Amino acid sequence: MTTRFLAAAAIAALIPAAASAQVSYVHAGKLIDPQAGKVLTDQLIRIEGEKIVSVAPWKGAPKDGKVTDWSKLTVLPGLIDMHTHLVDQEQTENIAEPLLTTAAYQSFIAADHARKTLMAGFTSVRDVGTWRAFGDVALRDAINNGLVPGPRMSVAGAYITIPGGGGEVTGIADDVKLPDEMRAGVVEDAADAHRKAANILAHHADFLKLIATGAVLTVGTEPGQLELTEDEMRAAVQEAAKRGTYATAHAHGAEGMKAAMRAGVRSIEHGSLMDDEAIAMMKAKGVFLVADIYDGDWIDEYGKAHGWPAETLRKNYETTETQREGFRKAVKVGVKIAFGTDAGVFPHGLNARQLPYMVKYGMTPMQAIQSATTVAAELMSKTGQVGCDAAGCYADLIAVPVDPTTDIASLLKVPKVMKGGAVVKDEP
Repeated sequence: MTTRFLAAAAIAALIPAAASAQVSYVHAGKLIDPQAGKVLTDQLIRIEGEKIVSVAPWKGAPKDGKVTDWSKLTVLPGLIDMHTHLVDQEQTENIAEPLLTTAAYQSFIAADHARKTLMAGFTSVRDVGTWRAFGDVALRDAINNGLVPGPRMSVAGAYITIPGGGGEVTGIADDVKLPDEMRAGVVEDAADAHRKAANILAHHADFLKLIATGAVLTVGTEPGQLELTEDEMRAAVQEAAKRGTYATAHAHGAEGMKAAMRAGVRSIEHGSLMDDEAIAMMKAKGVFLVADIYDGDWIDEYGKAHGWPAETLRKNYETTETQREGFRKAVKVGVKIAFGTDAGVFPHGLNARQLPYMVKYGMTPMQAIQSATTVAAELMSKTGQVGCDAAGCYADLIAVPVDPTTDIASLLKVPKVMKGGAVVKDEP
């Protein structure tokens, strides 16, 4: 069966109407159970419709449904990336890049990114912001309705940021007016933060993304500089809580991290300049860390070769190794770390490149896998739905030739992908 045919078949397979209670099976040579932290051998996974109903030792092929033969492979839950940007263009040297396409064309770019992400074995993502408000909501809904193939998405809708802050398009001429849809989350004070947060959630975002500090990639901002005030962040957190959800904070600097945690955020993105106090605070409060520790190498190598702004390269140099050492400390003290890459800074589909970095900086291979499965699911409040391969979980599975608990790099190329019980990628 050709890859082109499978790609077309995947679209039809993902349509909810097609996901009946039909019975199917997977024969797994090895099965990684990240919830238990164990690797089982020769297992039979029974699937009804989109969900797993049982896992048991293989005792021969059942007669009541098709068996997907992954008996020579290691099977594990589809991976989860907690920090992606599927809707926007990938990062370039042009700071005005977000202004160069129409919203309509942007939707096709987003669909391509979603497909690449799914084919890389990432069956769920948390998408943490887009320049045009609510493009991510539209992509999520298009995937859920079977219009395009892609991962299950949890989306932020828009960035909540200060004027000219890390969540704005900056560096353009002073007399250029940005479209209103690119400023949906720009806030002036705490009262404005209440209003803008409520509006974002009313437009069906799943959670809120707060830009607590400046950014590496946003020209004119500094990663260590606090931007949103603690009161502004607390206002957004309160609006999220009213609707049964949460806020996460982009925070490179230690003071921004601490202010965001005092305001009540559930997770910290980046944490590049974290200090010991911030790490201890994450541990004590049970706040998750989502640290994109692969990015720095891509930005340094690719950015230099392609003329990225000198300011960006300087900030990347100042944060990369500090972030990695902070990550190592966070692993050692037991901070809850969820896998997140900032995909879009580097090309979508290369998400798994970060897994070997997480092992290099202190995790075991099983811990790295758990960060991209069970821990990520916990952060999204989706434990028992995604990031698992037990009864009740979605049948989102991947398979690789080499056991990644012994060689984490085996996840860099995933030949077999199943989402909701349907095989969407089947390569040798």
